[in-house]
Amino acid sequence: MRIGFITCVQLGHDCIEAIHSIGGSFSLFVTLKDSRATTKSGRVYLDKISKSSGTPLVKVSHINDKKSIEEIRRANLDWLFIVGWSQIANSEVLALPRLGVLGMHPTLLPQGRGRASIPWAIIKGLSETGVTLFKLDNGVDTGPILSQIKIPIKRKETATSLYKLIANGHCDLIKNVWLNNLLPNNISLDYQDDNNATIWPGRKPEDGQILNNMSMEKIDCIVRATTKPYPGAFFLNNNKKIIIWNGKVNNSFKESDNGYTIKCLDGFYLATEYEIESV
Repeated sequence: MRIGFITCVQLGHDCIEAIHSIGGSFSLFVTLKDSRATTKSGRVYLDKISKSSGTPLVKVSHINDKKSIEEIRRANLDWLFIVGWSQIANSEVLALPRLGVLGMHPTLLPQGRGRASIPWAIIKGLSETGVTLFKLDNGVDTGPILSQIKIPIKRKETATSLYKLIANGHCDLIKNVWLNNLLPNNISLDYQDDNNATIWPGRKPEDGQILNNMSMEKIDCIVRATTKPYPGAFFLNNNKKIIIWNGKVNNSFKESDNGYTIKCLDGFYLATEYEIESV
């Protein structure tokens, strides 16, 4: 079985290592050229793992360019993974591997197609989320599902803790699919029901702004959803930007509280981990 892997982020690198840990190997790695997406969150380089594993590495500007297509075709792949890659593969790329192209998405599709999956799961107050491994088609997060793993969300979950759970879920899921589906060629695809689909839009840093007319619980939710590795919630006051990474709700204000207190609609929010910038 000849399988390729396309990624440029730590999550994809972790998935590669997960497959190596169970004795698996790849026939091709594809990543971005070193000069591309240097500020992308989680950006990694595959040179070291390519060398240590003896896997050919191709660096491209875009997944759909001529070089990408030629190299993937030359590798004569059965399957191709694309993980943590913002460029959308066109129909020509999707048709290159003999059996298809596989992607992973950090929700239980068809719920949560789109972006910002971890912040939205917290903001929406979901009790569970998950990771879906699916066969890519010409849509975005619309392809038939090969397997899923569910991840419970605690009441006070943060983006930091959920990010780790989601990352581990990717690794667990890809190992399971590798051993139980890909190697034995035991493939069963479930087509998504578009009637049950939801689409979550991307989020911008300014979406994390906290206002005095918000409730304590809403502020707490925004802080937990936008904390590291995301840009953080923030409150503007007297030409100062208070970036909040952690805190707690307070029904009353106490002078002895150690932190930055924000008056809100129904009480107070105490930021216990924060930074202050001039604006």
